Amino acid sequence: MDGSSTLTVVSNDLELNHLKNSSERWNRVTSAGLGIGLLQGTRVALVPLSLEYSAELAASALEDRATYGFTRVPQGTEAMVEEITALLEADDVVAFAQRDVARDRFVGMTRFMTIRSRPGARAPYAVEIGGTWLAASAQRSGINTEAKFLLMSYAFEQWGVSRVELKTDVRNERSRAAITRLGATFEGVLRHFQPSLVVGEEERYRDTAMFSVVDDEWLRVKSHLVSLMH
Repeated sequence: MDGSSTLTVVSNDLELNHLKNSSERWNRVTSAGLGIGLLQGTRVALVPLSLEYSAELAASALEDRATYGFTRVPQGTEAMVEEITALLEADDVVAFAQRDVARDRFVGMTRFMTIRSRPGARAPYAVEIGGTWLAASAQRSGINTEAKFLLMSYAFEQWGVSRVELKTDVRNERSRAAITRLGATFEGVLRHFQPSLVVGEEERYRDTAMFSVVDDEWLRVKSHLVSLMH
């Protein structure tokens, strides 16, 4: 991806000539009633989440799970079906399956969440990007960086949000470093902010490291992300 790269939002009537014919159905799906179709990148395609991807996502999640210590990643097809069903029924979530373009396979999930809108507004003013996981073979491949670029581009340039948030368990040094690398600003730690996602800590509340990008910073962060994708 070069410096002239832009977000490609595939509308319902476009032909996806660069994807397989079986993938043409993706752009007919929207999420959470907000009208988001396929977000197409060079390395990754963010496909609106569907139950039909459950088996392939479950297989990807069964690769080396060593990096999932602080992240809830369903294990097995049944658990994946339950997770996807819950996400599709949620009111404040716009969820995507992450498809590795080069390998033509689903390798993870990500989503817009904590979506906040003014009363009567058609678009949100703030969103969180989270719920992200990738198969071990797709980590450190550039997919995560491009996925964040696609999601932030949509949030700031299509919705016109004022703020995008990213957060992680304060103990998750790997995730904190990855978020910092994206150009997000560390805002501090919210103590006992939410239930822990660590297995065995279901009754505990975790301290959460908060990061954000605001609209005044987007052009700088966008340029930085493009440089990372070179």
